Amino acid sequence: MAVAMVAASSPVFSPSRSSLSCRTSSSSSPETLRSDSLPSSPSLSRFQKQPSGLRAFSPESLNASVTVAKAAAAATMGGLKRKKPSMIDIPAQPVTFDLPVREEGERREVVEVETERFAVCCKKGRRREAVEDRHSVVVDVDGDPKQAFFGVFDGHRGALAAEFAAQNLSKNIKCELMNDGGDNVEEAIKNGYLTTDAEFLKEGTLGGTCCVTALILNEHLIVSNVGDCRAVVSRGGMAEALTSDHRPSRDDEKERIESLGGYVDFCHGTWRIQGSLGVSRAIGDSHLKQWVIAEPETTILRIKPETEFLILASDGLWEKVSNQEVVDVVKPFCMKSSGTSSLLSACRKLTDLSRSRGSVDDITVMVIQLEHFI
Repeated sequence: MAVAMVAASSPVFSPSRSSLSCRTSSSSSPETLRSDSLPSSPSLSRFQKQPSGLRAFSPESLNASVTVAKAAAAATMGGLKRKKPSMIDIPAQPVTFDLPVREEGERREVVEVETERFAVCCKKGRRREAVEDRHSVVVDVDGDPKQAFFGVFDGHRGALAAEFAAQNLSKNIKCELMNDGGDNVEEAIKNGYLTTDAEFLKEGTLGGTCCVTALILNEHLIVSNVGDCRAVVSRGGMAEALTSDHRPSRDDEKERIESLGGYVDFCHGTWRIQGSLGVSRAIGDSHLKQWVIAEPETTILRIKPETEFLILASDGLWEKVSNQEVVDVVKPFCMKSSGTSSLLSACRKLTDLSRSRGSVDDITVMVIQLEHFI
C-alpha cells in the first residue's frame, strides 16, 4: 500500500524512505603491516633489550642487533596479522527510520502539524510531566488522495498505550478490511481495535488509551471511538457529535459493568470503575480488562458539501468547550474567502481557549477539511 505518512508525535509520521546498500571498502583494511614502518610500536620495543651500562660496540655488532630486533618484530607482527574480511552483501531494500515517538513527545510541550487538508495541535497539560496524547495520520491510501485515516489517542498511566495504538491501529484496520474484502467496514474496524488491544496486552505494559478515529473511504466518513475522545462534524455551521463518550456513569455502560461483577462509584470528582478508571472503554488497562472493553462504537455517513469539517480531540478540549463552541471557533478559519484560512490557527485557538478555562490536561485537537475528500 502506497501511503503518505504524516505524524508529529505519533508514529505514523515517518520520514521519507530510501534504499541503502552497504559494502565494506577493500582499501580500508591493509593487507600487511611492515615492522620497519612502526619505529615506535610497543610490539617492537618489547624485543629491544635495555642497556644495563656503558660498553664498547662495533658496527658489526650494531648491525647484528638491528637484524635480531627486526626479525623479532616481524615474527610478532606476523602473529597479529589479520585476514581481510569478506565482503558483506546487504540486499538493497527500503529502510524505515522509526523515530522514538515517546522521547519526542516527552521532550516537546507543543506538537503542531499543518497541511492544506488537516492540522493538529497538541499541548502538554499543566499537571503532566510528559505528553500522554498521541495522534496518527495516513493520507493517500493506496495512492488515492481521497482515502485517509486520522486518529487521536489519549493515554492514561503513561503514554505507552497511546503510542502503541497510534503505531498499529491503522495497520490492523487495513489488514481487517483486506481480509473482509470491504463488505463489512464496521466489523473490520471493530476487529482492528480488538486486535490492537490484544497485541498491547501481550506487551505486559501498564496503562491504557482512549481513541477516536476517522476512516475516509469512498466518500464516506467512518468514525469510531473508545473512551472519551470525541468527534464532531460541522454541517452548515451546526455541530453534530458523531461519538458518544464511554463513561461509567452512562446507563448502558454501568449496567454492563455491574452485570460482569464490577461496580461504579463516585470517587475523586467523577464516576469510576472499581474506584479507579474514569472511562469504561479503552485499549489496554489489563488490570481492569474484565470491565474495560476495547470494542468501539462506529458511525458511518456520506460526505456531502454541507459536511464542512471534522474535529477530533481528546477530552482535554471537550471538558471545557462545548461542541457548538468548537464549530463556531473553527468555521471562520476554514473560509478561504475571508483570507484567514488556517486550520492550525483554529487548533491553537481551541487549545488556548480550553486552557484559559482551567484545563490542566493534555489537549490534542485535529481539524480535517472534508471538501478535499469528495
